[in-house]
Amino acid sequence: MAPNHRMMLKADINRFYDDEYYSEQKIKQEKFFVRPSRQRKMKKTKIFSIGMGIDLPFCVIILILLTIGTIMMFSASYAFSYYTQGDSYYFLTRQLIFIAIGLFAMCIMSFFNYNKLHRIAPIVLAISYLTLLVVLFLPSDSGVKRWIPLFGGFNIQPSEIAKFAMILFFAHWASKYYNKMQFARYSVLPGAVVFGTTAMLLFLEPHYSGIVIIAILTVLMLYIGGMKTKYLFIGFALMVVLVLILAVTGGLSYAMSRMDGWGQALIYTDEKMWQTTWQTRNSLYAIGSGGLWGLGLGQSRQKYLYLPEPQNDFIFAIVVEELGFIGATIILLIFALLVWRGITLSLRAKDKFGKLLGIGLTSQIGIQVVLNILVITDWLPNTGISLPFFSYGGSSLIMLLAQMGIVLSISRTANIERQ
Repeated sequence: MAPNHRMMLKADINRFYDDEYYSEQKIKQEKFFVRPSRQRKMKKTKIFSIGMGIDLPFCVIILILLTIGTIMMFSASYAFSYYTQGDSYYFLTRQLIFIAIGLFAMCIMSFFNYNKLHRIAPIVLAISYLTLLVVLFLPSDSGVKRWIPLFGGFNIQPSEIAKFAMILFFAHWASKYYNKMQFARYSVLPGAVVFGTTAMLLFLEPHYSGIVIIAILTVLMLYIGGMKTKYLFIGFALMVVLVLILAVTGGLSYAMSRMDGWGQALIYTDEKMWQTTWQTRNSLYAIGSGGLWGLGLGQSRQKYLYLPEPQNDFIFAIVVEELGFIGATIILLIFALLVWRGITLSLRAKDKFGKLLGIGLTSQIGIQVVLNILVITDWLPNTGISLPFFSYGGSSLIMLLAQMGIVLSISRTANIERQ
């Protein structure tokens, strides 16, 4: 074959392979990549982000706790529900409605691009201030103002919004000024202003357990955000001085009344103290009678009008009574697993804001679990601290599930092995 013919044949073969290659690339682009017209449409929905998929273990743990919590809430409440409402399923029905709303919110927030919250953090904080102000102008319930009534007997508890707002705002602030958080004006000053104003509004309700939780969350968020350790000791000393001043001037009269009988639930002194410690004492009776294996699901005795409102803050006492030490320990281990998994995936988030926000939202659950256990065992005064996913209540449950949805959104971009 002549050289010219060989060169022409080689050029034809190269052209063939080039055409085949580019045709394959075109097919791949059409199959796997988004066309420019579709990209313009997707910009409108950029607020939602699918990423690599949610963290399945974290989601499963949430659903396990929610299932166990619903079962135990019904077991603890049906006697009290029948006595007060004439319907054994009254609290269960309402709780299932809260769960449906909460799961829907969790699903929506899991697809929500959490970075959008970075921009609206001050707005969310302002909304929490507004709700805390509104509740002060509403009629009191048993001497306190903590709920904003809605239709159908449903209520909103502003303190639950305030907890989320504090975590979100400090995650926003610390990630924005992370390199300056070692200076007091970027850590201590904003922390004191935001916490102080929120605590004052909660003080007027009054809602001291809410102040305690928000104080712990504020310290946690500022510390992991880069605040120096020495400021923690200075802040703690100032807080002790402030509490002493309020106690001497009578500003903590409501809190002091809740401390009456603290640590004396099993000691009989007089009839008044016997009535004051009634709830805590029956909580200890329930815990003690549970033993190692418990009395069995549904077999609690203290829920039959001995322990007041057992479906609320003291529900874990019924859990221990029915499931025993073994069952209660397993549940606490599941809570610990939830916190560990949430913090782990938050630490591997792609940005500082995601890390801080995820750690804060997950830590809130661990903080409330620990405080709730300390209250029902009389290690802390009897204050209103609910047990996440177990205690009856719409505001707390819906907010917690929505917050877990945000953690799931963070997990979509976390550099963690999918299981």
